[in-house]
Parts: sequence; structure tokens; C-alpha cells
Amino acid sequence: MAVESITKTLGGGSGIDTTALVQQLVDAQFENRNAALKKREETLTAQISAAATHKSNITSFASALSSLSRGGSLATQPTSSNSGIVNVSRLSGANLTTLNARIEVRQLAAAQTAHAAPVADKAAPIGQGKLTLTFGTATVADGAMTGFTPGSGTPVEIAIGPDNSSLEGIAAAINAANAGVSASVLTDADGSRLVVKGATGADRAFTLTATETPGQEGLAALDIGVGASGTTIGSAAADALVAIDGVQLKRDSNAISDLIPGVKLDLMSAQPGTIVSIGKTLPTTALTQAVQDFIATYNELYTALRTDLDPVTGSLRTDLAARELKRQLQQLTLAPIAGGALTNLAEIGIKTNRDGTLMLDNALLTKALVNHPEAVEKMFAEPSGSASAANGLSAALDAIASAAASTTRGLGASEAGYTKAKADLDEDKAEVLAKTEDVRTRMTRQFASMDARVAAYKSTQTFLENQIDAWNKQG
Repeated sequence: MAVESITKTLGGGSGIDTTALVQQLVDAQFENRNAALKKREETLTAQISAAATHKSNITSFASALSSLSRGGSLATQPTSSNSGIVNVSRLSGANLTTLNARIEVRQLAAAQTAHAAPVADKAAPIGQGKLTLTFGTATVADGAMTGFTPGSGTPVEIAIGPDNSSLEGIAAAINAANAGVSASVLTDADGSRLVVKGATGADRAFTLTATETPGQEGLAALDIGVGASGTTIGSAAADALVAIDGVQLKRDSNAISDLIPGVKLDLMSAQPGTIVSIGKTLPTTALTQAVQDFIATYNELYTALRTDLDPVTGSLRTDLAARELKRQLQQLTLAPIAGGALTNLAEIGIKTNRDGTLMLDNALLTKALVNHPEAVEKMFAEPSGSASAANGLSAALDAIASAAASTTRGLGASEAGYTKAKADLDEDKAEVLAKTEDVRTRMTRQFASMDARVAAYKSTQTFLENQIDAWNKQG
């Protein structure tokens, strides 16, 4: 008889609710084991969550501070007395502790542009052969190239066949060559014309010379160079002429990053005789806000970590990686994170309370920003490529976050260990469940056997009682 059928008949002979009795006996036998497994599961779940949370918290904290440092808002910024002539910006990682220059823009860099005479149909064949592109320096007068000196580079040949002999096809072929010029087709009421433009700089002037296929002539109308009659030079290639502190220099671009260390100059207009002063502005307000935000975020993170490390109720109270993270955070204010006049956070007013949280001594921070602004800025500066103990707060926090995320000794390893332990616990629960069912089956069968005997006894008792009643009536 199946266990389900046995269970349905239990108590039929004895009158006892043996199904409930079996359940109570089985539950009692495995109560302690199941309770221990449940408690262990709850503990491991809390440990996994806590380890993952604190690993994520310190990683996010370090990432946010790194983004702020790399964004440049905490660094000294260059200034221009006339941004309509020269616009300035700080180069990444630049140290602008000394910055004072006078700039005069005498000429902007320009690119050579040339356009051909208009044609009625831009899709109609022009001619076949090849176009040879040559770079060098040129002289231009009244829209015509009057002189050209080839540079040292190798000329570029562009094949024009039946598939790309239209104005549109020729422009596409020039662009596909990726040779340093761009081509486009502009259309108006007069027709469509090919426009070719080079890069800025006097030595980026160019000529375009056609070699025509016999019987497919027509490409010569697109020639650009000395004596070319079918095209017009719209603008000549030229260098920028910039005088810094009275010394004139040439550059082939209007975006200049090698003239003033750490500063990019964008030349907006040429105004000979007008002097633009390049200076700097200190990020005092931004640094003050960054210090306040750092303390607030640190305290939130540290308080949560301290709660999970509580020796009585903390879910990570025995976790060595969590304790190491707390120790590293506690040492952060006194660790050397910069070189120079100020070396650690305590010297700029970030102090540690008795409970481990941080507080700000505003007077000390103000004094540091007044007396040593560069030193404070250096603490929050974008980290350099080299690994150094004095590489700034961002680098120090990144090191702490990396250690916490480690899957060998950090919270990453703790999280993995707790997760594995929980998986092993699932096997223990399955084993207990199997044993529970085995005991339930055995006890069910035992009580079924007992119930059958009781039923037999009760049947005999009923027979005897009926017989005695019959005898008494006869007497």
C-alpha cells in the first residue's frame, strides 16, 4: 500500500489522529536541525548583502571622487582677458601654479579651399583617368594659385573610372582616399560644383592634377594649381601667427596646446596690436565644497560599516576584510597623500571624531586655502600615471577600493565565500528534507501496522461483547 493510501487510513482502527501524531513526532525530531539551518541561512544572506554593499559603497565613493578630480573643476583654471580673441582651457593633468602670459593674435591659421565651375547635372559623367593630389606651399592672388612648391610627401593618386566619373563619384573617390583633403558637391541655381578643402597650415596647400584617359577627357576641368583655369581658390592655406610676450611664433592650427604649459589656446580672431592677458583663477569655492562632500560621504559609508562590525549584532563582526577596510579608512586622514607644504588631510582641517567619523575645522581649511592653495589643490588633483603614496586623495581612495574589491583577501573574497557556504547549505537542507521524508515514511508504516492490530482487537472485543449479551438474554 502506498504511503498516501496508508496516511488516509491512519486512525481508522484506533480512533487516534495518527497522521497529526506522526507529523508532530517528525517535526520534533528535526526541529533543532531545521532551526539551525534556517538561522545559518539568514546569517549568510545578511553577510552576503553586507559584504556586497560595503564593497559597492567604497568603489562608488572612489569612482565619484576620481571623476570629480579628472573633471578639472578642482584644479586651477586659466583665464583670458579677451575670450573673443583667445579662448583658454586647462589640459588634463596640468599644474598651473605659475601662469602669466601676454598673447597677440596676428593671423589665424587657414585651410586652402578650391571650387570648380558649376555643371548642370552632378550625376553626369565628367571624365575618366586619375587625379594626383600633391601637398606643399603655395602663393595665391585673386583666387588663382600663382606659385606652388611641393613638399616632401608622396603624391596621392586617385583613380576615376566609369563607376565614379560623375561629380558625386569624384567627390566620393577623393574622400575615400583619406589623403588629407575633403570633397563635397554644393548645388544652387547655377548648378553643382566640386569643392575641395584641405587642413589648416601653410604647408598643407595642395594641387590636384588630372591625367585623362584618351577618349574620356574632361577631368582637366577640375585641375587645381598654377595655371588651372577651371577652378578658383576660395581661401589660401596659412599658418597662425601668434606673439607671446612679443615673440612671434607660427602654428599650423588655431588650437594650440604647446605654447603655454598646461593650457590649450583656441584662437578665435586675429586682432594685431591687441594684447590678451592669460592668467589663472583658483578653485577655492569648489575645493571647499569638495572637502565638505567628502566628509559627508565618508561619514555615511563609515557609519554603515561600523554598524555591520558591531561585536554583538553586526553581520560582519568576524569578517577580517571588513575590519581591514575600516582600519584603512581610519588611517586616511593622517596618511601622506601629497608632497609639499601640506601632506595629509588633517593639515587642511579634516579631523577624526572619537567615534571614527570625520569633522571639518573650517578655520584650518580657510587658512590652508589662503596660505597654500596649490598644496590643497594637489591633494584633490587628478592622479598621475605613476603609483605613489603622495599621488592625491583620489589615488589613496582608489587603492582602498581596490583592496576591498579583491577576490583574494578583500570583501570580494568574503562575498564569494559566503555565497559558496550558502550553496553548501542548500545541500544540507536537501539532505535533512530527505531524512525527514524517510522518517515520516517509516513512522507512517509503523503506525499503520499498529492501527491494524488495534482494529483486530476491537473486532474481537465487539464479538465477545455481543456473545455475552446473547448468553445473558438466554439465561
